[in-house]
Amino acid sequence: MSEGCVSSRPRPRDRIAGAARDLFHKHGIRGIGVDAIAEAAGTNKMTLYRHFGSKDDLIIQCLRDVALECEAWWAEIESVHAGDPLAQLHAWVRGGAEFVFDDERGCDLANAAVELAETSHPARRVIEEIKTEHRNRLANLCAKVGIVQADLLADTLSLLLEGARVSRQSMGVEGPSAKFVRMCEAVIASFQNPNPCVPR
Repeated sequence: MSEGCVSSRPRPRDRIAGAARDLFHKHGIRGIGVDAIAEAAGTNKMTLYRHFGSKDDLIIQCLRDVALECEAWWAEIESVHAGDPLAQLHAWVRGGAEFVFDDERGCDLANAAVELAETSHPARRVIEEIKTEHRNRLANLCAKVGIVQADLLADTLSLLLEGARVSRQSMGVEGPSAKFVRMCEAVIASFQNPNPCVPR
């Protein structure tokens, strides 16, 4: 390699976080120790603990990396469908369907919340913050569409996505999750055109 060439290999901290996230996703947080993470990252425990004070710190970094990817997803939706909130909402649904069908392991945040059952665990607050931010962003989008009950629609769509990802894990791609897009589109239409005869 010439003197002017810069190695493209990720920094140790990034390698460790990437390896941890991949292993957590495949095997669960409780099922993977720091030794396995260090080995997968091509480093050692001393280096791991130099970058992350504890396994909990590493877990939190992995969760924040999920949030960054989610932010990039939102940015793409807004860029591709700039100025068209309804198109953005339907793009959210289609993107959600891709998450459901492309990944049988489900949502990293939800899986972490199940594994880290202790309410005092520091990652619990991070998970709640990320999930709340995502839900609020969806509610704001529903309001831009002109939905009167934007909060209720956002909660409904959020629960449909969460449920579809769990159903995908337990019942496969042919289960109820296969109807995720149809369900969401029907729900959105019902909120756009509520039946005046039905009390809300």
